[in-house]
Amino acid sequence: MKRVVAIDGPSGAGKSTVARGVAAALGSSVLDTGAMYRSVTLAVLKRGVDPDDGEACVAIARAAVIDLPDGIPGDRIVLDGCDITAEIRGPGVTAAVSTVSAHPGVRAVLVARQREWADAHGGGVVEGRDIGTVVFPDAAVKVFLTASDAERARRRQRDEAAAARAVDVERVREELERRDRLDSTRSASPLQAAPDALVVDTTELAIPDVVAEIVDRYRVATGAQA
Repeated sequence: MKRVVAIDGPSGAGKSTVARGVAAALGSSVLDTGAMYRSVTLAVLKRGVDPDDGEACVAIARAAVIDLPDGIPGDRIVLDGCDITAEIRGPGVTAAVSTVSAHPGVRAVLVARQREWADAHGGGVVEGRDIGTVVFPDAAVKVFLTASDAERARRRQRDEAAAARAVDVERVREELERRDRLDSTRSASPLQAAPDALVVDTTELAIPDVVAEIVDRYRVATGAQA
């Protein structure tokens, strides 16, 4: 059993907030694997490469030097020495990331790095879309977060507004539907809940309650002290 909390789910389900809350409660590091795929996607776009060109995307993924924070507020995401924290959340990356991340070779490169990260940190909280099914099928606790389409769109619109990117909620909902479709139907590591995952609908739940349940399950599974 790997001392990992695997948190999966679609965009807007609350993965990042919950993952950071769980990590803080456990005194663990947290890895946002979505940021890794977004970083590679940004590198692809900056090089003028077609996101559909799998061979070129894999080569870029292999060469990319990505430094991710361990969940500490204020930490930055760095790609090849450049701060890209804000850039990877832009509309261009959002539109292309599902295409780039669908290439099996890209996923193989980043899954290997994700496992190396967990080994180096002695476990941790890892959030993404295939963590409990592919990356860490032996995770101590597997969680799949979801929420209603309307709530997910509202949350994403709020995040866009906070980043000074005005966008209509209906447009956000349509983009979420598009990404859900691409991520759940891709041949390599599709978005889905592991058979033994705790499935939580966060639409009307308080985040501290979700965090507390996950932390309790982890402590029971690993024998960790409160």
